[in-house]
Amino acid sequence: PSAALALLCGSAAAVVVWKWLGKRQIQKKMEEARRTRDEGVKKMAKAVQQWREQVPSAQTDTILSLPLLELTKRLREGSLSPKTVLYTYLEKALEVTQQTNCLRHFIPECEEQLQSIQRQSEKGLLYGIPVSIKDHIGHKGHLSTCGLVQCLDTLMQEDSVLVKVLKKQGAIPFAMTNVPQSLFNYDCSNPIFGQTLNPFNHQKSPGGSSGGEGALIAGGGSILGIGSDIGGSIRLPSSFCGLCGLKPTAERLSIWCPYLLNVGVCSHPTPVPCALGPMARDVDSLALCMKALVCQEMFRLDPTVPPIPFDEEAYSSSAPLRVGYYDTDGYFPLPPCMRRAVQETREALQAAGHELVPFSPPRIHYVMNELFLKTFFADGGRAWLDVFTGGIVDPGLKAQVNCCKIPKLVKKLLALILKPLQSLHLLKLETIATISTCRSVKEMWDHQHQIAVYRSEFIAQWMELRLDAVLCPVLGPAFTTRYPGKLLTAVSSTMLYNVLNFPAGVVPVSTVTEADEEELKLYQGFCDDPWDQTLKQAVAGAVGLPVAVQCVALPWREELCLRLMKEVETLRREK
Repeated sequence: PSAALALLCGSAAAVVVWKWLGKRQIQKKMEEARRTRDEGVKKMAKAVQQWREQVPSAQTDTILSLPLLELTKRLREGSLSPKTVLYTYLEKALEVTQQTNCLRHFIPECEEQLQSIQRQSEKGLLYGIPVSIKDHIGHKGHLSTCGLVQCLDTLMQEDSVLVKVLKKQGAIPFAMTNVPQSLFNYDCSNPIFGQTLNPFNHQKSPGGSSGGEGALIAGGGSILGIGSDIGGSIRLPSSFCGLCGLKPTAERLSIWCPYLLNVGVCSHPTPVPCALGPMARDVDSLALCMKALVCQEMFRLDPTVPPIPFDEEAYSSSAPLRVGYYDTDGYFPLPPCMRRAVQETREALQAAGHELVPFSPPRIHYVMNELFLKTFFADGGRAWLDVFTGGIVDPGLKAQVNCCKIPKLVKKLLALILKPLQSLHLLKLETIATISTCRSVKEMWDHQHQIAVYRSEFIAQWMELRLDAVLCPVLGPAFTTRYPGKLLTAVSSTMLYNVLNFPAGVVPVSTVTEADEEELKLYQGFCDDPWDQTLKQAVAGAVGLPVAVQCVALPWREELCLRLMKEVETLRREK
């Protein structure tokens, strides 16, 4: 017995030591990643300082104030040099990331790209434009971390297709921006690089998962960025940070990146696909970016992308639009200021000669509780849990991770007990996530068929009303940090159009007023339950922060979506 006890104690001690060593190794990896980032920032700061000494009279404020279209014009005609513009934005990006922690890494090869474009015989549509890209968009020689420890070992061996096309069009990728861990959060925090802050209010989140892009562009440190969106990850940061952002139809732009496809991180095949898209300060910038990207070079590099060039005629048309509208989807009531934004925008569009038609998305509870969640938690969340190496989980994700860790038998019991509540729409989404699993291959195929059926139903309703586009709300204003992880439920306004795979964009139209803040005190949601109260807490203290609306079009009609966004933006500026 004493020998057995000694063996047992020895084994237990060995397990403890093994786990400690594993965690220590993970900590070393994270420390090394942070050290590499900090060294890169120092090198870039030194390079900017040297440039400043060489060109002390550079009119950086003027350059930073130029809209993208005007900046491209001056670069192409030669009145501004690409080097001056690049270092102006590098300098500003250093300032913004010191305040908000928005950058994951500078791209030192931007100097090589600067030299390369000056040797090109033809100037591309984005000639000399510094562009920031989201962390997981592959750039040769750099990590694509997704905020995960397991992605800290392998550098990209080649550029992603999108980066190659940007470079072909003369753009200069200069920075990679921070993201939430695993990208499955609309806050922007991970255990490796920390929390990114909203540049307008450091108590608030910039949104996510393209939150680093949102903070950098809103702070003035980038004029054009590329994000990704699978539940609102372009549109929510755009809403929180007062930017314009477009989620295209998923296949309109290439998402091809060999490393991420090989390791399977953030790239599992799904009937609700991920889309890459632009983020900027105005709608014309989004249109120019889309025009530059949907080109022969992209169609050549990725034959799976439909060869559909940008429809300038649809974007530039002045014909009146027939626009459907709603100010609530009936699933999660948004704060009063977001509904006000839709109502005021509807009135402005009507006054400008457009036809506005009431529209109600069908069966939104079914979309959220069944279609969307079964897509991502078909296996009970096991694949998602696998990415959290060593159990390192960001605080903003712990609630969802803990739900997914509930044993299978307990989940089945919960499904049986809680089914009546689900039919009454009283069940918290995070709880549904633990029980909405596909229990067989047949059930998975049926689920994908149900998504296709719902898309057909939605399109039929759209066509019956003869709509060109839809105006609707988007979640906002900016949440206090850490709150997004408590309210996955609240993103139904954006998730719907990922399930449908419709192009959708966000444009700011107003700011939170004192009257909005007073009205928020009376907000009760549907039931004045803990989640409604949590939303009140999340958005409180937002006076002066941006308020946005969402514009939607049918698949492959990005230009029409941008057209409505441009109309909204123009009316806002006139007001």
